[in-house]
Amino acid sequence: MINKILQKSKFTKDDIVFLLNAKDDDEKKLFLRSAEIKEKHVGNKVWLRGLIELSNICSKNCYYCGIRKGNKNVCRYEIQLDEVIESAKFALDNGFGSIVIQSGEIQSTKFTNKILDILQKIQQLSSPKLRVTLSCGEQTEETYRKWFDAGAERYLLRIETSNSDLYHKIHPNDSLHDFDKRIEALNVLKKIGFQTGTGVMIGLPFQTIDDLANDILFMQKMDIHMCGMGPYIEHSETPLFKYSSLLLSLRERYELALKMIAVLRIVMKDINIASTTAFQTIDSEGKKSALEIGANVLMPNLTPAKYKENYNLYNNKPGKENTISYEFNLAFEMIRNAENIVRLNEYGDSIHYSTKKE
Repeated sequence: MINKILQKSKFTKDDIVFLLNAKDDDEKKLFLRSAEIKEKHVGNKVWLRGLIELSNICSKNCYYCGIRKGNKNVCRYEIQLDEVIESAKFALDNGFGSIVIQSGEIQSTKFTNKILDILQKIQQLSSPKLRVTLSCGEQTEETYRKWFDAGAERYLLRIETSNSDLYHKIHPNDSLHDFDKRIEALNVLKKIGFQTGTGVMIGLPFQTIDDLANDILFMQKMDIHMCGMGPYIEHSETPLFKYSSLLLSLRERYELALKMIAVLRIVMKDINIASTTAFQTIDSEGKKSALEIGANVLMPNLTPAKYKENYNLYNNKPGKENTISYEFNLAFEMIRNAENIVRLNEYGDSIHYSTKKE
């Protein structure tokens, strides 16, 4: 049965559910197939994205997130412009083709202009040898266009779940947390011309395998260019924490998330897929394992060390004490151990995006 499914060119929801339920030998076959497809369509190479966690100030109150506005125990910060540029310069000097600017969600003129300043400075610094990915939440179309025109070429906006009922269980029911607005923002990003990415959490309370299969189909229908997703890890200072008894074990969430990476690689063969930090939180070999079975992007954290401990989205996030240089060397080690090749001084654009553009 699994051999027949894995050779298909189009996949039904039932096919995806079967693959996500794979165990033992079937799971090994799934991972072998996804690794083959990765090698054929994007190559055994890994693009580095230097991650800069710009700010943990957020206007939203998502029930799963440690930096939600309602968490009064968070020490809020915003990295200064010169510190951001210093991290970007490290990326440039060490052969990164891209950086990611990530932050809490804020809609304000001040925040919009700060991102514009960062983009302008990076353009001046790199002329333009660094691609910039933004992950700064929902914004107006006008703001997205300003950022795009200023040099941001990629945008990651995670949907977290494509099930609107589940979305409303993990977010407050108000205008700031509107499922349809989230979808519309993704459509706007694509319309403007961004390389557009999204992603989901895997192993949420109330989530089913059917939900995850629909997430894969949602990403395929949305025709995304890149994806960042990983296992859900709870934070003790969030409303969703009270449902911890409903969760799969961390190991089960981890294994299910790896299968999601593998299935997405099989279904969307030439997109960029990130190996995310959440994998490493559960298993020290987690990021490497994700690279081995389909991921092709790694994001060393270039946030200055003094800020890292306060960008605490979930419990036990690793690497808070790591220096930028240590993160860089660790990334190389992971990629080598996964028997992949680091590609330096290259943008690493999504092949799926480039092909569609042609």
